Amino acid sequence: MTTIGIVRHGITEWNVLGIAQGNSNIPLNKTGREQAIALSERLAAEEEWDLIIASDLERAKETAEIIGAKLGLPISHFDTRLREMNGGEIEGTTEDDRVAKWGADWRSLDLGMETREAVAERATAALQDIVKDYPGKRVLVVSHGGLIGLTLRSLLPEQFKKTLLDNTSITILKNLEGAWQCPLYNCTRHLEGKVFVQ
Repeated sequence: MTTIGIVRHGITEWNVLGIAQGNSNIPLNKTGREQAIALSERLAAEEEWDLIIASDLERAKETAEIIGAKLGLPISHFDTRLREMNGGEIEGTTEDDRVAKWGADWRSLDLGMETREAVAERATAALQDIVKDYPGKRVLVVSHGGLIGLTLRSLLPEQFKKTLLDNTSITILKNLEGAWQCPLYNCTRHLEGKVFVQ
């Protein structure tokens, strides 16, 4: 059985401001780095992991590097298939910006956004490759909230009708002989009781 721990990156200033990030290369803010440290401490105290794979976008890369430093694991590689959904023209905008620019039904317009189906397809392919390349291993994958949610809904549609992933949450996926299970979803136990100062 292969176990994949999927982590959403730490928080960024654009997350705080409600700005669509997509493939924009936005770094973690101070709180995001503290969140990643808290998660790394939890992971170090719990079960061992064999390797780390991450999206190459800065916020995921930095989260993975913080975790890897604590666990003594170098990042195996960066996989562009783990990038967030490409937001096209909406990247760098808030909901208010979008309504002002394109109207309330902006979602119905062709603004160059990647489709949800395409995101789920590339992410699922990346996870299937992990199962094939690292059978029986425990792999940490650091990615993005939109991608993780769409992937869960694609792999386990009965379990996940809708999803919402918190920053530095960990979700566990297990693959046994091609069948997926999700025994842990959006867990942020490592953040409980912590106060992060901006």
